[in-house]
Amino acid sequence: MKKAFVVSVLCFFTLIGLAQTIRVASYNIRMKTDNDVGNLWEVRKKHLTDLVLFHEFEIFGIQEGFLEQLQDMQQNLPDYAYVGVGRDDGHSKGEHSAIFYNTTRFKALQSGTFWLSDSDTERPNKGWDAVLPRICSWAVLEDLSNHKKFIFMNTHFDHIGRKARTESAKLILAKAKEFAKDLPLILTGDFNVDENDEAYFTLANSGVVQDTYTLAPLKYEPNSSFNGWGESLKEKSRIDHIFITKPFKVLKYGILTDTYMGKFPSDHFPVMSVLKW
Repeated sequence: MKKAFVVSVLCFFTLIGLAQTIRVASYNIRMKTDNDVGNLWEVRKKHLTDLVLFHEFEIFGIQEGFLEQLQDMQQNLPDYAYVGVGRDDGHSKGEHSAIFYNTTRFKALQSGTFWLSDSDTERPNKGWDAVLPRICSWAVLEDLSNHKKFIFMNTHFDHIGRKARTESAKLILAKAKEFAKDLPLILTGDFNVDENDEAYFTLANSGVVQDTYTLAPLKYEPNSSFNGWGESLKEKSRIDHIFITKPFKVLKYGILTDTYMGKFPSDHFPVMSVLKW
């Protein structure tokens, strides 16, 4: 009887410990296009969602997701919901910077999307020197395991506009304060800059958010986060990032290089961090 009691207590505290960790990821899933001969979405979509399930992402931001792709993902991820809209019309058209979350763990309390722009953040438009409309989607979520709340933001910075990237970083930090005041923040995205760029430093040295890579005591970084279907691998270079504020702590960080039959689920690898409250 005494032994059974001890085992029960140990199991209880183990479950509490697990509940206090969150598996967070950022994943550019690559848009669906017939130009990707040999890497068509119809073939790779199940491998991509299987990766999500195997690594047990609990909440993750995606980039380059179009509506049909989001619907395919949700079909393969029945325990997940997502928030986010298309950047072209604020509804369904164009790329989504959607946030997927496991509904057995999280509840979305509020959500929205704003445009990365110096003129109008509420409607589709291009900001600064960007060549495309760019957005940031966000959600205030409640962790059902402990009823704590936080804000999660996900974005995809412009691939050309240098000023747009730096100013977008400043705008996101301002919007996080506006939407959630003092709630803890998790920010994911394809920032289209590595760890040596001004836009990256605008975030990493802001005194507000920190890069989970920098904070992680355990790093799995076998190569760059962009792979170009295996043609653009580098020894270093992270253009996909996860930033956090306190009180989150980082247990580990990884660039997940899963493949299937020598092929890649996307032209980016997902980056993942395990966080602790």
